[in-house]
Amino acid sequence: MPSIFNPNALDRQTLKLGGALLIVYLVWGTTYFALDIAMQTLPPLLMNGGRFLLAGVLMLGIARWQGLAWPTAAQWRASALIGSLMAFAAMALVVLAQKLGIGSGLMATVVTTMPMWLALWTRWGGERVPVTSWVGLVLGATGAALLALEGDFSTTLVGTLCAFGAPLAWSLGSYASRRLDLPPPAMASATQWLLGGLLGLVVAWLWEPGSRNVAWAQVSLASALAWLYLVVMGTMVTLNAYLWLLKNTSAALAGSYSFVNPVVALCVGVMLGGERLTGWVFVAMPLILLALALILYGREAMKLGRTWWLRKPGSVAGAR
Repeated sequence: MPSIFNPNALDRQTLKLGGALLIVYLVWGTTYFALDIAMQTLPPLLMNGGRFLLAGVLMLGIARWQGLAWPTAAQWRASALIGSLMAFAAMALVVLAQKLGIGSGLMATVVTTMPMWLALWTRWGGERVPVTSWVGLVLGATGAALLALEGDFSTTLVGTLCAFGAPLAWSLGSYASRRLDLPPPAMASATQWLLGGLLGLVVAWLWEPGSRNVAWAQVSLASALAWLYLVVMGTMVTLNAYLWLLKNTSAALAGSYSFVNPVVALCVGVMLGGERLTGWVFVAMPLILLALALILYGREAMKLGRTWWLRKPGSVAGAR
């Protein structure tokens, strides 16, 4: 993997990595706010299932327009697993946790466990995770937890269980997308979202109060626009960028969005929601920036440090 923003390696792949990270960092930081608005007049599970079903239909049209073949049976099974974990389970648990009253501070903190789970599955799967990445993940989670002190830590038992289940399901789906045989990106996204969205609609129809008799005339314009934003920007643009990152960079870097997103969410809350900042943000930000630096450049920094030490006068190597 090329070093991000390394001036000596600014090739096309490096620029694509940087662009994908920027999209995931910025857009997904705004989706918490959009989810809150969408759920004001839409049932959470129905809203989420419809979001992924529509995104899947649109992406399927794009995939077929590109001339991509239909997936094989094995690829359909892999897409069903990933879609069930990510598009259905993880996202449904997020919206349920928010609907069940879990505070924004606790939600933002719990989400930061995702890259640690992903790194753990990656390590157990035989891939090497550098020590600097582990340190960066811990620092990032700590910074996000401190930043979350700006938010609300109210909770309920069921809401807490949903909140902790969401990053676990998302990390399993993310790891599966790195290892399983999938069709080309556009078709992979289409099949995962279609199947996950269909599952979400079935569950909403069977178990969610209000999903069978939604008063569509009572759905506010703000909720409808927020839902469309989630379909287009939150799913079709940003989730595609994230799935691409999972295939083209380290698990730690792909998952680093989880402790950058709270920073963006906080800025959105201040600008649009009238929230006020306390001193915690000035403690959390340096930790998050250091975490990103370790994940991005930790391995290179260790190599430079080792080279400097070996060449240092008085060292064992330098004495030779």
